[in-house]
Amino acid sequence: MAAVEAEARVRAAFARQGFMRNLGARMVELSAGRCAIECAFRDDLTQHHGLFHAGVLTTLADNACGFAALSLMPEGAEVLSVEFKTSFLRPASGIAVVARGEVVKPGRTLSFCRADVFARDAGAKEVLVATMTATMMQAAPEPR
Repeated sequence: MAAVEAEARVRAAFARQGFMRNLGARMVELSAGRCAIECAFRDDLTQHHGLFHAGVLTTLADNACGFAALSLMPEGAEVLSVEFKTSFLRPASGIAVVARGEVVKPGRTLSFCRADVFARDAGAKEVLVATMTATMMQAAPEPR
């Protein structure tokens, strides 16, 4: 599939995801096997210490991996997470977080991916706050 068509298909899938809209997340980079998703700081995305909640970081990393994998899948395929492991390296504070996902090993049915999540401060300095490894599955569309 042409790169332009694949990008349009992945961006359309991202736009249909209501949870990403609820987070205010934006897809800021997309290429074959790579995806970056950014989310600005909001009070309603924090945990009890005022830091980005771990669930936000995990969600962004999962989606960055998933859409990176989808970018390599054929037209008509859908992507689902099979499993993932997230390691939190330090507290996530700043004005935004960005998850950068990539496909490490694409497969016919399963793709192994990884993502790094960075917190960005007002000076645009980024600090690694979490990392994820994930397995994504190519699935056939199901009726809704």
